[in-house]
Amino acid sequence: MSTTQSERLRELLEPLVTSQGLDLEEIAVDSVGRKRVLRVVVDSDNGADLDQIADVSRALSAKLDETDAMGEGEYTLEVGTPGAERLLKEHRHYVRAVGRLVKFQPAEGGELVARIVKVDDEGLDLEVPGVKGRKATSRRLAFSDIDRARVQVEFNRKEDDKNTEKEEEA
Repeated sequence: MSTTQSERLRELLEPLVTSQGLDLEEIAVDSVGRKRVLRVVVDSDNGADLDQIADVSRALSAKLDETDAMGEGEYTLEVGTPGAERLLKEHRHYVRAVGRLVKFQPAEGGELVARIVKVDDEGLDLEVPGVKGRKATSRRLAFSDIDRARVQVEFNRKEDDKNTEKEEEA
């Protein structure tokens, strides 16, 4: 997809997504054989439920139908959320990931897996899990020191443990 088409699609679609209370995270046009697929990724601080996805999908489809932004050929519109193992790029992504386990690739090299405890304008406060029965440690990581960060899938999230304890006490 040309930069011009990407910018044009973003300018066209972002106001509609924002009016639905969501953020436009990503736009991609991929060719699948002879067909094209327009993938639109949306999210919000509270996530996006299926009804919101359906509403924004209808709004985007109507807008695209009344313009020539996708050209003359057929295409499929897919609207979804970033998914469980999302890549963290923007400040808001880190804020949304507070409490989640994240795999970091620091600029200094190596790899760090830690839970985001707090986010501010300069960086993150992390809890690094202890190894082999040792206590967790705290660490500060500046945004400028992060090359890449991706949320990790957890089947027994720390928040889930707290909710279970509260239910047992009741």
